[in-house]
Amino acid sequence: MKISDELASAIASVTEVAAIAAFDWVGKKDKNAADKAAVEAMRNRLNEIDFHGKIVIGEGEIDNAPMLYIGEKVGKQSSNFGLDIAVDPIDGTRMVACNEQNAIAVLAAAPTGTLLQAPDMYMEKIVVGPKARGAVHLANPLEKNIELLSAALNKPISSLSIAVLDKPRHQHIIKTIRNFGANVITIPDGDVLASLLTILPEHAIDMMYGTGGAPEGIISAAIARALGGDMQARLVSRSQAKGESEENIRIAKEETLRCQQMGIEIGDILSLDTMVSTNDVIFSATAITSTVLMAGISNDAYSRISNTVLVSGHNRSLKIINNRHFK
Repeated sequence: MKISDELASAIASVTEVAAIAAFDWVGKKDKNAADKAAVEAMRNRLNEIDFHGKIVIGEGEIDNAPMLYIGEKVGKQSSNFGLDIAVDPIDGTRMVACNEQNAIAVLAAAPTGTLLQAPDMYMEKIVVGPKARGAVHLANPLEKNIELLSAALNKPISSLSIAVLDKPRHQHIIKTIRNFGANVITIPDGDVLASLLTILPEHAIDMMYGTGGAPEGIISAAIARALGGDMQARLVSRSQAKGESEENIRIAKEETLRCQQMGIEIGDILSLDTMVSTNDVIFSATAITSTVLMAGISNDAYSRISNTVLVSGHNRSLKIINNRHFK
């Protein structure tokens, strides 16, 4: 049983309501309030849709409610159609708080049992488009992957553009890429959008690489699976990503325990098929602030206007939905 067009449209409405709720907090310097508003709107809309689902990766465990926590049941449990949900109510909470571009509300959904369940922790990711599918591997040194990418795309290394989150943990990566002759596109936050742009052939990004959130990683894997791109990933502990402070070591021990409980190992390389084991996957992203793909939420006296990217894997389609929501 495939995800219907009707259900896909309903999934798109989930990110729409989250983006509209978050929009009230744009520029107000309160990313937690923005995130809370998006979460509540997203949860309420999910529970109106005719499916029974579970959050397989989201914003933490049950003790972190009101976040959409891992294991939370959503939808109508009496429904006959089940979905796994990977969610990030706001990819780019800091951008919302500071009124910066590229903040989006995102969600991926696929039939029950087809999305990897993992803790909310760090994840190392490498994403490429369809022409480089199978060409790169996380086990390789970065320089080797750049060479392989160059060969797969038939582009000189000097013409390659690699997107990297502009974080302290990535400064050595940025330096390595530049020293090797490729171009770096630094992004302040929001690697889901960077993954999408990597997979779409008309955009300048040839590869996305670095360590970010695991929920965003599984959502990026859904995009890659749906549109014929490729991705590998591995979970990274807090102490590996941010240094061995006492607090980070404590959190890393908790992460290791949660991974063991879920049957997944930190450091194991995860293939695209391991993260998303079906082509019947839906990805939805609604712009809160403006992005290169679509305008953010806008207001007039009577309505709010949203713009949403909806990707359907079973027919390899992408459409942008411009929707007017009357007050």
